[in-house]
Amino acid sequence: MFGDDVKKLLIQVITSWQVIVVTVVIILYVFIINSVARLYRRRRPHSIPPIPKEKPEAPEASASSAVAPSDSDELDLDEKAV
Repeated sequence: MFGDDVKKLLIQVITSWQVIVVTVVIILYVFIINSVARLYRRRRPHSIPPIPKEKPEAPEASASSAVAPSDSDELDLDEKAV
């Protein structure tokens, strides 16, 4: 008896117009999202070869040519003893 009542209730819920409409809307939503994702996923044609980027030459600066620290700041800020 209890199983028959549950079966009838389940059939009524599944065949109700609200459930059918929501199911159709969800299917359409997923279809639209997949279509848009597929459009943005397409890549450029492979017939155009990529342009190789030139590597910039390494500067010839060494540690000996680095700026030596000086006693005064560039902003002339003096530290005051507290």
